[in-house]
Amino acid sequence: MTFISRLREAAGVLFTEDEYRMIEAAGTNVDIDEEGWRRLSGDPNRDLSPLSQYRMRETAAYMLRSNSLANRLIELPVAFMLAEGVTLNVDDEQGQKWLDAFWNDPITKMDINLPKFARELAVFGEQCWPVFTNEFNGHTRLGYLDPGLIANVIWDPDNIMQPIGVVTTKDKKGHARRYRVIVNGPEAMFSKRTQEIRNSFEDGGCFYFEVNALVSDQRGKSDLLPVMDSLDAYDQALFGELERWQFIRNFIWDVTLKGATPEEVEERARNIATPAPGSARIHNDAEEWKTVSPEIQAGDSDILTRLFRNHILGAQTMPEHWYGGGGDVNRATASEMGEPTFKVFTMRQRTLKHMLEEVGYYVMCKRLDPTGEMPDPSEFEPDFKPVANFPELTSRDTTKYAAAFQQIVAGAVQAVDRGFMSEESAIGLIASVAGQLGYEIDPKAELEQARADRRKRQEDDLFGEDEDQDEEQ
Repeated sequence: MTFISRLREAAGVLFTEDEYRMIEAAGTNVDIDEEGWRRLSGDPNRDLSPLSQYRMRETAAYMLRSNSLANRLIELPVAFMLAEGVTLNVDDEQGQKWLDAFWNDPITKMDINLPKFARELAVFGEQCWPVFTNEFNGHTRLGYLDPGLIANVIWDPDNIMQPIGVVTTKDKKGHARRYRVIVNGPEAMFSKRTQEIRNSFEDGGCFYFEVNALVSDQRGKSDLLPVMDSLDAYDQALFGELERWQFIRNFIWDVTLKGATPEEVEERARNIATPAPGSARIHNDAEEWKTVSPEIQAGDSDILTRLFRNHILGAQTMPEHWYGGGGDVNRATASEMGEPTFKVFTMRQRTLKHMLEEVGYYVMCKRLDPTGEMPDPSEFEPDFKPVANFPELTSRDTTKYAAAFQQIVAGAVQAVDRGFMSEESAIGLIASVAGQLGYEIDPKAELEQARADRRKRQEDDLFGEDEDQDEEQ
């Protein structure tokens, strides 16, 4: 009698075995607002599955800690972009005090946490920052939601590139949080059904940012995703080389007994002892000793490992000499090889700049009206719009720009004197070179100021001459 039959007999229930099959429990999260609409664009099969997204996050975090090359691919951009610090500034004096209070909040601590945010944005491909706003004075501080706790990101059904909500995984009590993604503008920007969906997210607001994603992707992707397999293979190759070196260092003593019988060889094998380092070994011409080492031919290992390493570095737009490989690089070629890398870093820096300015704008709006709706950005006062200032990615070689600046100024003055160029165009040409030296000039405003200064000098000279004549009389 089978187990099912005995169970059926004991329970007194007449079920067939097929009707009493044991089925493993399974389920999935279903958003109550997903039914009834579909994406206007994009193929959902193009994005990573939830399982693949999980594996990507865990693998990227593991490689950051255990793979030295992967660690450098993440840490170097963060150091270049944030090592000297970042400031969030606004022209209004009171507004600057509000931003400073947010930046230096004992929980937000942006000076300390911003490098962590930038690092994890690269590792996980996304960041979610819940916000907590004091409803009396409007002071805002940031929280942090681990990407591993994000079950789903809900996107605007009428606009696939706009996230509108974040749903977390369920806690031990079976509860999931639903955060509304903050958009710096009035709710009227969304369609009626999108507003209805957003109203269902009642657990507060959050900022959600992603990188390395197509417009139709639901989640961000790690910077390490394209090279994860290569990083793992490179690590295995290096450990294989270590094992090969250990084998090469090993050796055995080969002892030849000339003219010995098998019995004599066995007797000698039982009594023989390997000589200690620095000891003497005495024998006659009937016994010969020599060392035997393994001959593992691997002369191309250096070339192959370098090729593999450069494949990974090239995929991440990093030159070889940034990871201890000089190769055939000299100072001139090193300077040119760094240009593509800095372009990539500048793109990520612009993303971080946008993130900080979005948060800063929200901070200012809540200070002005803690409980009100976000205003239309076009109606916001320019003096209250925050600007995130980042350090230069690399030290500029100002010698060539300084020489060019002198030549440009002389040429622009000559062109204006001969009527070949307007003064405003000349200032614009000078401003373009000054920008390379790290000094930004508004040509129109600069020209007006220069003309005002020139008129003032002329007036001072004129009044000065009149005063001199009065004194002489």
